[in-house]
Amino acid sequence: MTRIYVGPTSLYSLGQVGELGLLDSFDGDIVVPDPVVEATTVEPAATNLAEYLDGGDAETVVDEAHLDRARSLLGEKDIGPAVTVLAGVLAHRDQSDRSAVAVVSEDRTVRRTARGLGAEVTSSFGVVVRATIEDKYLSPAQAKRIVRRIDQHGMHLTGELRERAVGEVGE
Repeated sequence: MTRIYVGPTSLYSLGQVGELGLLDSFDGDIVVPDPVVEATTVEPAATNLAEYLDGGDAETVVDEAHLDRARSLLGEKDIGPAVTVLAGVLAHRDQSDRSAVAVVSEDRTVRRTARGLGAEVTSSFGVVVRATIEDKYLSPAQAKRIVRRIDQHGMHLTGELRERAVGEVGE
């Protein structure tokens, strides 16, 4: 079963626009480690996250046996509570099955390290695209509005990336 670890940057971007429910479009177990939950303090993302966790099947466990290894992989880089996301990747990666673990994050260090460890990686914009493809109730027009709202709330895209995200939604 795929485990999808969600980092703080994606919780912020999806939570600010009230779209955390789009994470449910993934076929797997959503994991938001407790330190990531505790670090999500900006409103309305914090309230939206609390409601998402109360109403869903998301796990909040931390794979503590792998925390030291995750920290050592990062060296001098400090990514805060997102280190628990990488600990989850270390705990559940499977070299013969790249879909065993996935990460949703905007943080370049988290994304690069997770990909190097064999995890599938996407962003909040990828979550919107996936939800549009998988969910017959989310139209491309709605998805484009969500992408624009996320962009307006601080997770800025370059013009090229915005058009790519919006273009993928429309296909």
